[in-house]
Amino acid sequence: MAGFRSLAYQVRDARNDRALRRHSLRRCLERFAPYGHRATWWHLCDRHGIAPEDRGADPLRLVAALEELEDARRVWLEYERQFAERRRREKHHGLRRPEWAWGGSGDAVVRCADPWVRPEGALGEVLRRLVRALESEPGTACPVCGDTELRWPEVAPVGPWEGAPAWDGPVCAGCGIVVPRPALADFPAAGAA
Repeated sequence: MAGFRSLAYQVRDARNDRALRRHSLRRCLERFAPYGHRATWWHLCDRHGIAPEDRGADPLRLVAALEELEDARRVWLEYERQFAERRRREKHHGLRRPEWAWGGSGDAVVRCADPWVRPEGALGEVLRRLVRALESEPGTACPVCGDTELRWPEVAPVGPWEGAPAWDGPVCAGCGIVVPRPALADFPAAGAA
């Protein structure tokens, strides 16, 4: 199974045909898709002028989209490295249970509740704003756009999860992300707002 870096190499390799380069970019999203796979793909397509179903997309546009994705990945990997380092120090000093822990993973660190509603700007900048919020005191607004209108979804959408409590935090009305609970101070529980 190819890793992110080898897939990125395939996107950049001019010897590969356009369809393979596009496919390799899509496969990069299996390794790192900060908004979730579909929302991240549509974000990259919108920002770099790629038609989502175009198998022969311009290689320069594919590489530009890859560079944006790589920048965001560097931001997130550095955050994870610093978090792990801090936790090792805390454990060494006897703190076995952190005050908070970010439960995100590489597949959707800034999950979008609706793939069509995403934050403005480059992925890397969005992740930098989220990291700043997670490293500071919890607030009452969205860490990405600053909007204060945060709503808890009532239930998951129709499908196999119908009726189950949805997501891990409230959805920002401004940019559409699911706000991570560690970034919020005393936000009411689901259904209480």
